[in-house]
Amino acid sequence: MRYLVRSLVTLAILAVPALAIDPPRPKPAKLAPYVTSPQPVVDRMLQLAGLKSGETVYDLGCGDGRILFSAAKNFSAKAVGVELSGTLVRRTREQSETMGLSNQIKVIQGDMMQVDLKDADVVTLYLITEANDQLRPKFEKELKPGARVVSLEFKMRGWKPSKVEKVEAHRHPYTIYVYELPQKQ
Repeated sequence: MRYLVRSLVTLAILAVPALAIDPPRPKPAKLAPYVTSPQPVVDRMLQLAGLKSGETVYDLGCGDGRILFSAAKNFSAKAVGVELSGTLVRRTREQSETMGLSNQIKVIQGDMMQVDLKDADVVTLYLITEANDQLRPKFEKELKPGARVVSLEFKMRGWKPSKVEKVEAHRHPYTIYVYELPQKQ
């Protein structure tokens, strides 16, 4: 019995440093369900943003990567996607290679709240209003003056959009909001 107790104590002592070295990390919060945006809406979002060749667009919650592909292929822009789902990240990376766009597209598997946005010229979103509320301080802190935030369907509370446009796709009306930084409180 003493041997068993001593072994358990030894195991517990050995386990403590391992926890101190690599503590468990909280799982990032999912800020919206995965819902695809119709391709005509995606194209219009990037047009309204005024995306130019050589600029960088960040798609937060990039899903299947369609905004990334459109930005790279149709606008000659760099595109960075952030996505929680490992399956969607793998598919998007594979498709970017197949399309010959892997030098323009980067996909990060991770939490959009942890990604540095200082290089973004345009940020695209299809999140709920409460998620936009969580991201707004991050945008105000990290985005450079002149950066554009394009939100599909959901407003950025406290900000005034520079453009609002309704687009119909698949017999459904969509609203696109474009905001330009800096935004005054």
